[in-house]
Amino acid sequence: MSLLAERVAARFERHRRLRRTPALRRLIRETRVDPASLILPVFVDARVERPEPIASLAGHARWPASRVEEIAERAMRAGIGGLLLFGLPMAKDDRGTAAADPDGPVPRALRAIRGADLALVADVCLCEYTTHGHCGVLDADGGVDNDATLPLLAGAAAAYARAGADVVAPSDMMDGRVAAIRASLDEDRRGDVAILSYAAKYASAFYGPFRDAAECAPAFGDRSGYQMDPPNRREALAEIATDIAEGTDLVMVKPAGPYLDVIAAARERFDVPIAAYQVSGEYAALQAAAARGWLDLERAARESLVAIARAGAGPIVTYFALDAARWFRER
Repeated sequence: MSLLAERVAARFERHRRLRRTPALRRLIRETRVDPASLILPVFVDARVERPEPIASLAGHARWPASRVEEIAERAMRAGIGGLLLFGLPMAKDDRGTAAADPDGPVPRALRAIRGADLALVADVCLCEYTTHGHCGVLDADGGVDNDATLPLLAGAAAAYARAGADVVAPSDMMDGRVAAIRASLDEDRRGDVAILSYAAKYASAFYGPFRDAAECAPAFGDRSGYQMDPPNRREALAEIATDIAEGTDLVMVKPAGPYLDVIAAARERFDVPIAAYQVSGEYAALQAAAARGWLDLERAARESLVAIARAGAGPIVTYFALDAARWFRER
């Protein structure tokens, strides 16, 4: 061995030894994403009689409650952990009262699939049900009235719990909503229903395709008055701590990809399960780039999900859930 070779051998660790074969790389992989950790968003539309494709969310559709069993069956066969249900009502009003209708799209879907081997999560918000598209009741000045909104959110959560939801997921970002929902569930003898709060939900530019799919874009203004400012991380941790103190069982960071540092900070500080939502804009961006041949969709999507898990997320809400389950199974 030459003097140079001796010096190199003495100075450098041989990390590449454990990267030499696919089997070795799999053996020592630090972060693993399992289909059972994925949650598939599903849009349930009271106005349709058959699945209607969503142009802005390739591969997804608005489902009638009468056929939600079909998508639930696909999810079960794929080994996916759960469904996150959003509702589009027959009619809207300025108070979003249809959100708590026991015969609304989400309760009907829950009753149809509550025997499925899936965690059934019902989103709790008013934006899909209000004529103005905001997440709460408006006051006389056109702003969202936080405290007047809480009873409506609690009523919706109770309706979903009665219909068979395992988890209710308030995404409205009203202060005190977790306490109000927990009190409502307990009073209704539904103390076994868990709460997944969107504790750190940012006023993000990545929600566009979802708002198209759920028909819930604000009719005026935006949601920055109650959703979080993107530059803030310490505020997110304060929001999470408040929701835990009020009784949430899990917390959500939304969006996921642009906020990996928030996921990591939450995982480091709190012991409750940390979920993350890979939102519609993240999904649509990868789909659009892949359609133009700019990247490999499977590799990019898998990498993005691994990054979310590596940051510290447990459950991951993603529009890639069905595809990812297949990819992981095939690999």
